[in-house]
Amino acid sequence: MTPTAFSWHDFLSKTISDFGCTTGTLHRLDTADQHLKLVAHQGIPEALMPIIQSIPMGKGIAGVAAERKEPVEMCNLQTDTSGVAKPGAKQTQVQGTLAVPVLDGQRLCGTLGIGKLTPYDFTAEEKTRLLEIASNIASRLRTPTAAMD
Repeated sequence: MTPTAFSWHDFLSKTISDFGCTTGTLHRLDTADQHLKLVAHQGIPEALMPIIQSIPMGKGIAGVAAERKEPVEMCNLQTDTSGVAKPGAKQTQVQGTLAVPVLDGQRLCGTLGIGKLTPYDFTAEEKTRLLEIASNIASRLRTPTAAMD
């Protein structure tokens, strides 16, 4: 009996749905260049694809979550003036966003981000739950054979 193949797209789609969100991204840390490389996405405009394929540490919502190794949240990305989100991110039409690091212990493996089309403050419980989901996939994400689907 052959085990069912794991799909990053299915994982991301289920996570997005579980949080009542409409968009999401999953990135893997490439230790060679310290960039986050896109593994899976949902609801991201085609025009942003070249920008989110490879994200430098500390840049944008995912890059800051990776650099800080802690969740980064915005109640409304469309009106945010913190400078964390890059100008192109507004093209997603997302408002409430949450990005968390994917950590294997203290080792950064990537980032997981979700977003809603309405302003939204994620609760402490939701942040903890997304961090746990991210932690549960860390070793699988770190594996070089876990290719983008």
